[in-house]
Amino acid sequence: MSLGTAFFAAQFVDLLWPTLLLLGLESVRIVPGATAVTPLVFEHYPWSHSLLAVALWAIAFGALHWAWRRNARTALVLAGLVLSHWLLDALVHIPDLPLAPGVDARVGLGLWQSRVGTLLVEVPLFALGGWWYARSTRPLDRAGRYGFAGLVALLAVVQAANVFGPPPPDIAAIAWVGQAQWLLVLWAWWLDRHRQPA
Repeated sequence: MSLGTAFFAAQFVDLLWPTLLLLGLESVRIVPGATAVTPLVFEHYPWSHSLLAVALWAIAFGALHWAWRRNARTALVLAGLVLSHWLLDALVHIPDLPLAPGVDARVGLGLWQSRVGTLLVEVPLFALGGWWYARSTRPLDRAGRYGFAGLVALLAVVQAANVFGPPPPDIAAIAWVGQAQWLLVLWAWWLDRHRQPA
């Protein structure tokens, strides 16, 4: 499984969400101070972020990969990555994650209420992921070495901007910046061409 495909799976619902925002099918408000970490109040996002929808997206993602590659193990891992997004969101979001479209119940453990708590969880997870990939692969050339370092640096800057930066100016900016996440997926796919399993 390529890093690009893993990125695509893990980010899938956040790649879908900005498009649904632009189409007016989901909604969010900007409320500075809504939590210690994010000024976003997620009002309506049942198609991208409800547990039922994410589970169905995970099944579809895994099934499509299996139909394409006929590798059941990788298909299950990818489905798990799609679903893991919701599980990790449930850890950090305040109770705003729907269980299913049309269901009023919302969940979220609220780690975003604490900036320090959020960083104590997210930074080690990020470092572990980077270490695991670096240990599991080796660069084939300078692009593989410096491309990986650049990706890690960019992700760290994005995280710092999300946690410490000012609120976004408007909803359209959120949606269009969200679309830029596709560049991370493409970068990860490109990086895989310059690294190989260790």
